[in-house]
Amino acid sequence: MSSYKFILSGGGTGGHIYPAIAIAQGLEQAYPNASFLFVGAKGKMEMEKVPQAGYAIKGLWISGLSRKISLDLLIFPFKLIWSLWQSLFILMRFRPDLVIGTGGYASAPLLKMAQWLGFPTLIQEQNSYAGVTNKWLSARAKAICVAYPNMAKYFPENSLVYSGNPIRAGIQLELPPKEKGLLEFNLQPELPVLLVLGGSLGAKRINAFVASQLPYFESQGIQLLWQCGALYYDQYKDLQSNTVQLFDFITNMPLAYTAANYVISRAGAGAVSELMLVGKPAFFIPSPNVAEDHQTKNAEAVVAMGAGEMIREADLENNFKTVFESIIKDLALQSSMREAMQKMAKPEATETIVKTIEKIIEKHPK
Repeated sequence: MSSYKFILSGGGTGGHIYPAIAIAQGLEQAYPNASFLFVGAKGKMEMEKVPQAGYAIKGLWISGLSRKISLDLLIFPFKLIWSLWQSLFILMRFRPDLVIGTGGYASAPLLKMAQWLGFPTLIQEQNSYAGVTNKWLSARAKAICVAYPNMAKYFPENSLVYSGNPIRAGIQLELPPKEKGLLEFNLQPELPVLLVLGGSLGAKRINAFVASQLPYFESQGIQLLWQCGALYYDQYKDLQSNTVQLFDFITNMPLAYTAANYVISRAGAGAVSELMLVGKPAFFIPSPNVAEDHQTKNAEAVVAMGAGEMIREADLENNFKTVFESIIKDLALQSSMREAMQKMAKPEATETIVKTIEKIIEKHPK
């Protein structure tokens, strides 16, 4: 069996990192003798998360393009040029059979240099609104794997593969028994569970709102399983009670999902894809602080299918209770939301991407 080499690049947030890791894990199953190298941005979370998953990673001196006049903006051209040189040496030394980009600024110089040097590239776009990096790289990519339909407005149509988003290992259509999840997180079996997620780093606005509404949730007979993020744990840890289980980070997400009746979540691509798969009624609160406001567009795509509700941060105080109660008091609506969520799911996403990669390799033999 040929010993293929793959470089994967993407980072800055879990939404770019975890799909890259999932693709690598899928490729490992297809090509047990393959070699893998990740490329990320120095100082970002991929430099920690990727080695934890068992893969080697190299860091580029690169950052996002600042939208205001600052020192970061002034030195950005130097960072870009230096990271292109770094990418050149990485590519020539590793000589990959394929370079895979999952978005984020770390992938831009690496994949562009790969394309200039003639290495085949594949990009994976997680969001319903394409990111700047992936649009820039798309013209010369051999394939563009997307998570939503109707993406030809951003990318060359003949390169598109509607794959869905690869998600973390262990999260499947069939979740563990609910009792295991309740036991794992010390939750009461007689009370419905609201799972609160703010992304891998936590969400300041969601945390503050949830903290202010604890008496309300208690009045509704709801208990909370709340992932607040490492940055906020010390601030909120004293709010733990017999109806509030607080964690900085939840490692075993399959057990968290199986315990939950409802979910409050950001609308990052990874979170949306996981919730589609597990089919939980979700209240999306998009972050207004992300590039191209893509979380709002992700949430709108889900709402349009009747699979979730969206509440903007600015509307939380005025609208949340009305929207929340309209769902928790309507079992038929909950059921239809679950069905709509799972109709949008793509549980075979990683497998589809791996098969796409196999076709590219066949056309570009060693």
